[in-house]
Amino acid sequence: NKFLLISLKITAYNNMEDCLILVDENDMPCGKLEKSLTHKLGLLHRAFSIFIFNTKGEMLLQQRAMNKYHSAGLWSNACCSHPRFGEELNDAVKRRLYEEMGLSCKLEYAFNFTYKVNFENGLTEHEYDHVFIGITNAQPILNIHEAAAWKYMSPEDLILEMTLYPEKFTEWFKIAFTKVSKYNYELNHASV
Repeated sequence: NKFLLISLKITAYNNMEDCLILVDENDMPCGKLEKSLTHKLGLLHRAFSIFIFNTKGEMLLQQRAMNKYHSAGLWSNACCSHPRFGEELNDAVKRRLYEEMGLSCKLEYAFNFTYKVNFENGLTEHEYDHVFIGITNAQPILNIHEAAAWKYMSPEDLILEMTLYPEKFTEWFKIAFTKVSKYNYELNHASV
């Protein structure tokens, strides 16, 4: 409605670091809005998830810092974030992996998906999520404001852990993990 649009324009910040890229169902940009308001209103926005593996095939997980505005203390993939308004997706992916985990490695675009999750604190995560995959044996150097801990897990151990204790993992990770596993399987079993 007209009042909501006026309110959104007044509330939106000019600080590009705090603004998320609002998108339509095809990932076409349709505006920008401050991060916390975007999550309060549950608006669809551009995001990315990075999955890192070591050469043994183990997946790197991060435990989200306890001060995160949602999903604090839960385990998730190596890095999840949003590009800044005006920032190229590939640049944002490299920047955030280094800022959160102190890692730098080659990242390949895998696929995208859309999801929407409502949290108990009234926030909604509604993302058009671009998934990237990388391989490195480097040890993470955590940004304690972003991640509390890290660990590598084999896919088999991770599946067991997620089956026994699903509440220990972020909602988007549970969705994306299945898609990443399928993507890796298809990639490894593609006919030549």
